[in-house]
Amino acid sequence: MADLTASGFSACPACDAAPLAQRLADRAEVAQGTVILSLPTAHCATCITDVETALVAHPGVRSARVNLTLRRVTVDAPGLTADDLISVLAGVGYEAHELDPDALSATTADRQGRDLLMRIGVSGFAMMNIMILSVAVWSGAESATRDLFHWISGAIALPTVFFAGQPFFRSAWAAIRVGRLGMDVPISLALILASAISVYETMQSGHHAYFDAAAMLCFFLLIGRYLDHRTRAIARSAAAELTALEVPRATLLLDGAEQTVPVAGLRPGDLIRIRPGARIPADGQIVEGRSEIDRALLTGETLPVLAAPGQMLSAGEVNLTGPLILRVTAAGRDSSLARLTALVEAAEAARGRYTSLAERASRLYSPSVHLMALCSFAGWLWATGDLRLAVNIAAAVLIVTCPCALGLAVPAVATAASGRLFRRGLLIKDGTALERLAEVDTVVFDKTGTLTLGRPSLVSADPLPPGLRPVARAMALASAHPLSAALTAALADHPAADLTDVTEHPGFGVSACWQGRIVRLGRADWLGWADDEDRPTSATWLAVEGHAPIRLEFTDELRPGAEDCVAMLRKAGLRVVLISGDRPAAVANLAARLGIADFHAAVDPQGKEAMVADLAAGGARVLMVGDGLNDTAALARAHASISPASALDAARVASDMVLTGTDLVPVAEAVTTARRATRRIQENFAISIAYNIVAVPLAVAGMVTPLIAALAMSLSSITVTLNALRLRD
Repeated sequence: MADLTASGFSACPACDAAPLAQRLADRAEVAQGTVILSLPTAHCATCITDVETALVAHPGVRSARVNLTLRRVTVDAPGLTADDLISVLAGVGYEAHELDPDALSATTADRQGRDLLMRIGVSGFAMMNIMILSVAVWSGAESATRDLFHWISGAIALPTVFFAGQPFFRSAWAAIRVGRLGMDVPISLALILASAISVYETMQSGHHAYFDAAAMLCFFLLIGRYLDHRTRAIARSAAAELTALEVPRATLLLDGAEQTVPVAGLRPGDLIRIRPGARIPADGQIVEGRSEIDRALLTGETLPVLAAPGQMLSAGEVNLTGPLILRVTAAGRDSSLARLTALVEAAEAARGRYTSLAERASRLYSPSVHLMALCSFAGWLWATGDLRLAVNIAAAVLIVTCPCALGLAVPAVATAASGRLFRRGLLIKDGTALERLAEVDTVVFDKTGTLTLGRPSLVSADPLPPGLRPVARAMALASAHPLSAALTAALADHPAADLTDVTEHPGFGVSACWQGRIVRLGRADWLGWADDEDRPTSATWLAVEGHAPIRLEFTDELRPGAEDCVAMLRKAGLRVVLISGDRPAAVANLAARLGIADFHAAVDPQGKEAMVADLAAGGARVLMVGDGLNDTAALARAHASISPASALDAARVASDMVLTGTDLVPVAEAVTTARRATRRIQENFAISIAYNIVAVPLAVAGMVTPLIAALAMSLSSITVTLNALRLRD
């Protein structure tokens, strides 16, 4: 290290001038104790048990709690690092990545959902009791008896409306304060008027009170609000997940000593040590060491790339085989990973301007409702001079035109479609996803991990003579390289040969001695052999002293249903495009297998996002299907997006839908379902409009009481819900 510092690879002069104690104080280590790990491969209850059992059994771990929905495990382990826990999980077959707890937004409980459910329960219970009391009035109760039942109904209804109607009252007041009329303004007026008229009628010993109508309005409107809430509840910020994927700590080299510091404290010129298996915490240039780098998360490349002194590395890449010393060029907000996060934030903001059909309809609907009610009140007051009658008719108009059916039109269909797609293996996360998915005309696929499973497999063991298969397995067991892992799995039925002098050469391969002969497994150029880079398959070579090297070919397994999915999309008239960061030969081979004529290889994350943006600028409505960190910006930029459940957390969060199974066919089925759902939404709007065409004139004409208006409104809401449920078939 002294040589490195003297040769000019030290930190900046200002940093060198600062006292060592002050620098260490500025770079105070993040307090350890709680470690949060991402679990991209966890998918079931068995995974929860396996992960928690393995971690709790490890010395120093106090507790471990898996959140399967977020695919995370929170571990209370004072004194242990994330690397310690990651190796424990790797030992039981689970991939894990460290997340920065400071960068993650706090995961709060679904308070709004619980609040709405509580109000639904209160209003439903009150409505049923008031309806029971109303039976006596409807059956002919007179004078004091009728008034008693009305007062009891009011004692139940008024607190219920005040409590259960809070979501509407708060929203309406917020809109009125800024001079705006939203859907909640007529709803609130209808609730207040129905309650006020009922109190007035009861005080005057009137024959009709509408407490049951007020409670019924609350109940059905809250159901619509809750359905809408559930369609949006799963969506979270992809930018926060990307930030959390940044390595929170780094090993800083200061005057030959190692110090663990927050990545935010790194400065250009600092030297950091990157151990094998660790993710790169900052952009930088390799100063010392050789290794292989896994760039799959950032670029989609299936094969690790050789890393040597002088080469630039990016934050988020993974060091596989050898220790490296890196000179930092950019860290924190200036790193390539942070720039990718900024791209996602910009794309999310652009797509966030999309408004649903219900929201657009409400802009015209709400002013119209108020105008009709006001005109009805003024007209009847002018014609009859009866204030009581004019208020009753205005209230009936407000209630009969109450946008309950309109409010249910979208969430009821979204809920029915969500159930249908979930049974087929797709989880909808965004309330406007169905509308956008129905509009797509172009589907862009990523390759690695999307159309393929993202893991290499040995094409055939035939090139290996039976006598050398135990040798090959023993050599593969000595390396952490992905191709070695695939070779180990393919030769699992063979015993491992006894080797001596086993040595891993980072960036090249493994060498050993077997029966007095030198054996090597690794890159062709390391073995002095020429390989064909234009082949679509990946390869590693086995060389036994005295024999020509043997080429072992690997291919990425095609995801089940990939061919059928592409065929179904093309049959439906959609354009299919393949964009990948992988080698041109591999991408071209896959495109030919699937019949995709439009394909692009060696595209970086910014390039993917730019290509999706260019397609959109040309008038295309793009559905992006991808799984990696390199796809996240493109997923957020696309008109609609889908990620497999095996995708990285950030990619899943940036997507509108998550494919819960391995089969790709549901992606094509989702487009069909989305188009059907849009038709159902349009039908629901037509039902709502037809209902208003019939009911509003009757209410304006004074032929509808507030109670009948509430019953008619409820009937329209039930009709809309039943129409939405047709999607479940």
